[in-house]
Amino acid sequence: MKKILMAGFEPFGQDKINPALEAVKILDGKQLNGGFIICCEVPVVRYKAVDVVMEAVKKHQPDIVISIGQAAGRAEITPERIAINIDDYRIPDNEGNQVIDEAIFDNGPAAYFSTLPIKAMVESLQLKNIPAQVSNTAGSFVCNHLFYGLQHRLVGTNIPHGFVHIPLLPEQVKDSNQPSMPLMMIVEGLAILAQAALENKQDKVIGGGTIC
Repeated sequence: MKKILMAGFEPFGQDKINPALEAVKILDGKQLNGGFIICCEVPVVRYKAVDVVMEAVKKHQPDIVISIGQAAGRAEITPERIAINIDDYRIPDNEGNQVIDEAIFDNGPAAYFSTLPIKAMVESLQLKNIPAQVSNTAGSFVCNHLFYGLQHRLVGTNIPHGFVHIPLLPEQVKDSNQPSMPLMMIVEGLAILAQAALENKQDKVIGGGTIC
């Protein structure tokens, strides 16, 4: 049985809940076809986030790692295509770090692509009528930091990894025009994309780009 490590961020900023953490806690131990899910809670803290997940990788020896964070304003579950080597924080992280235009790793490349089958994951969600699309930006806060940092640290391990952003929960939304998604739909969606990651060693060649 293969192991999928799902790493979900703790709450940050003004939020007292993070759907990423709530969802992975529900999924902890869930059996899939050919594998099961292990949960890891991630601090919203520069560098510490990467260290915590790498400790979980060392402990559990997973076959696949999927990191998850919330994205206010998004209506879909969005596997990220690319992580960039920059920290540019609009707000402080949970230990007060607020850096501007600093490289995550000075010796690292400008960017890393996800090594998950993101197109297959999106297709599997859409076939179940769960809103999903590929995203081409993971931002420049701790989500992107974790995505980039894990790609950098996992080089040479042959462990696929990528980042997935999910919408806010309805109870987090203060503006009625802001999109959200129920927690159990998020949970179902993450289980579906985890199964797609297990079943697709190579990504599908299907459209998923944007014009602008």
